[in-house]
Amino acid sequence: MELLQAGVDRSVIALWLGHEAMETTLTYLRAHLQLKESALAKLKPYERAEAERFRPNDRLLEFLNALWA
Repeated sequence: MELLQAGVDRSVIALWLGHEAMETTLTYLRAHLQLKESALAKLKPYERAEAERFRPNDRLLEFLNALWA
């Protein structure tokens, strides 16, 4: 935990521990309450935005239509 608090990247910790997968390392990392609070304090409040419908441009439509040809 001290390495994480010191700013060492999780992938570096994984390498030092000899873990093959990052998921293995994440199992062992437990965030300190103060660390969680400081991370949350950096976030801005969530603001729900209106969803916009995706509208593909002509170039994308031509490409997709060519896949079916």
